[in-house]
Amino acid sequence: MIKNKLKADFIQIYGEREEDIRFYFSPGRVNLIGEHIDYNGGFVFPCALDIGTYLAIRKRPDNEVHFATLNFPLTTHFKLSETIHNDMKHGWSNYPKGIIKAFLDLNIELSGMDLLYFGNIPNGSGLSSSASIEVVTAFALNDLFHGRLGLLSLVEMAQDTECDFIGVKCGIMDQFAVAFGKEKSAILLNCDTLDYVYVPLNLDGYRIVICNTNKQRGLGDSKYNERTQECESALKGLQKALEINYLCDITPEIFEAHKGFIDQAIPLNRATHAIYENDRVKKAVEALKENNLEAFGQLMTASHYSLKNLYEVSCFELDVMVEEALKIKGTIGARMTGAGFGGCTVNIVSDAFIDEFKSSVSAHYLERTGLKADITIASVGDGVKII
Repeated sequence: MIKNKLKADFIQIYGEREEDIRFYFSPGRVNLIGEHIDYNGGFVFPCALDIGTYLAIRKRPDNEVHFATLNFPLTTHFKLSETIHNDMKHGWSNYPKGIIKAFLDLNIELSGMDLLYFGNIPNGSGLSSSASIEVVTAFALNDLFHGRLGLLSLVEMAQDTECDFIGVKCGIMDQFAVAFGKEKSAILLNCDTLDYVYVPLNLDGYRIVICNTNKQRGLGDSKYNERTQECESALKGLQKALEINYLCDITPEIFEAHKGFIDQAIPLNRATHAIYENDRVKKAVEALKENNLEAFGQLMTASHYSLKNLYEVSCFELDVMVEEALKIKGTIGARMTGAGFGGCTVNIVSDAFIDEFKSSVSAHYLERTGLKADITIASVGDGVKII
């Protein structure tokens, strides 16, 4: 149904021509555990969702590129012969613009094109709408213009676009998860080597529940880049005694023996979170493999309080959401997910308590924050694809 509507709207916006319209989909993602350690060389454990970004695209006979979306009124366009740069007036379309620039920088020949997007990921929710846009654009251009780039190359291109063109120094997890996602599985990803394995999500009577606080955040305006600098400072301290490339190269035991080389309190806190969070990911995956969901949930909750107290990327709304979720008897784990400062929490909730969770958490969250929460029972889906 979404594809049919997208086609009808595409023709209404851009008109009919003989060239084929092609359709693509890239999911959002939720990270079950392992937050703010992708750029510290750690393990993360994300899964792709069945919500994401849809793209309809058609070649043009000229060298103009036109962008539109069904989500916002803003439309933009430019010529491929122009110098492509990040323009604040172009808003959301800077993400696909950056991907197009990356293709041109690789001397992959492009023609003009019309692009129409539709996303059902809540904007600013922390479920990786930006990575979803980047990956679906890269995947579509590679297919449409016979770029012959492998999926990992497209992932790296999308990450580079986010870092260099958009200006958000992110790790590779978001782009990797939306590209390589697999239905009914999460991905244990080593962000240093990019080695990964699929781990079946056998939740057996429990569901993944995503709660959107509707506290909007702008990732580029958040303290994300500041956190990466603080981690770099901590790493330089540890490198006085240890031959390591990333904070997550060491275990908590080695860290405790050498943390005195970090001479400032804030970088020390950031490193403590990163190193112990990496350890929690490993323990959480083992718990899941052993069908010990209680232990898995406890590690998720511990992750939240580390992100709140040591990494300081939570906020009042996220904390309230976690507190209210944990009051429900059937909730075995709850934490913020994504960059923080707003966005979503991810929870593991017993089927028998889903209705109570929805009604109670919604009511108490509204009462305490004045904001209406959106609560979604998540389904785990596949990565980027042609539709």
